[in-house]
Amino acid sequence: MWVRICSKRVHLDFSSCDNLGMIQRLFDIIRQLGGTGLVGLNSLIHIGPLLIIALIKFVLRFKPITAFCDHWLRGLVASWVSVNSWMMAHFTRTEIEITGLPEPDMKGHFLVISNHQSWVDIPVLQKVFNRRLPMLRFFLKSQLIWVPILGLAWWALDFPFMKRYSKAQIEKNPKLAGKDLETTRKACEKFARIPVSIVNFLEGTRFTDKKHETQHSPYQHLLKPKAGGTAFVIDAMSQQLDTIVDVTIAYPKGRGELFDLFVNRIKKVRVHIRTLSIPDEFKGKDYHADPTHRAAFQQWLNQLWTEKDETLAQLLR
Repeated sequence: MWVRICSKRVHLDFSSCDNLGMIQRLFDIIRQLGGTGLVGLNSLIHIGPLLIIALIKFVLRFKPITAFCDHWLRGLVASWVSVNSWMMAHFTRTEIEITGLPEPDMKGHFLVISNHQSWVDIPVLQKVFNRRLPMLRFFLKSQLIWVPILGLAWWALDFPFMKRYSKAQIEKNPKLAGKDLETTRKACEKFARIPVSIVNFLEGTRFTDKKHETQHSPYQHLLKPKAGGTAFVIDAMSQQLDTIVDVTIAYPKGRGELFDLFVNRIKKVRVHIRTLSIPDEFKGKDYHADPTHRAAFQQWLNQLWTEKDETLAQLLR
């Protein structure tokens, strides 16, 4: 390759592997910064109006005002997800294959459960279910409501805040037993009146080979599901939830994180979806106080996870 600089011919040798690798790394950094910047810009554009409407909802707590604010808040979130999904489709070469996609139902009450392998799981779930199911929400620890700006946004978007007490706290003060479930149930009463999709990653953390080995997991491609946390969600929201949307996410050509998505290292994502009914025998129970319920729930969840492990093996093939 020849270029003319200051009237002199300069030879640039791009045949070296070191040079090619350096150029590729430079392009990757540019793409990462560009992708991060675009997502940040999209968030900045949407967060301003969202916070203004959230503040109005917080100050003027009248039903007509609240309903009006909720409508626009959900619209802003759907718009934010749509723009992110559009960028994923046009600025990356990641292919997403979906099977079992449910019919649109914006008025239902869903518990969305999924395995968790990467932070890419979240934008994938948002892309798959945006404007198809009610806005995806996550259970948050009650302390997070005090996070500046985000706490107000989460509250305005009706994210459920849960109050959990540790075993040590309950042993020190036995009166706290069952209080966390009661408090969370009260916080979730509003979902009887509005559509909701609650997302729960049952493994509690992202899958890695090291975690899999440390856990001695009986599953080939999954970590052990956390029965206590899952049961807590169902116990607290049994009157508001009627359907489980079971999602299995696979990365057959290698998983990665958001930066890998921006530089086209995540070639393919496969998403398998099935819908299930929440068994009636698990509704309105207390997982920690009822040993019979606890054993039955663990058995049901382990069977569900065995089926998911088999599905994941097929998706990876």
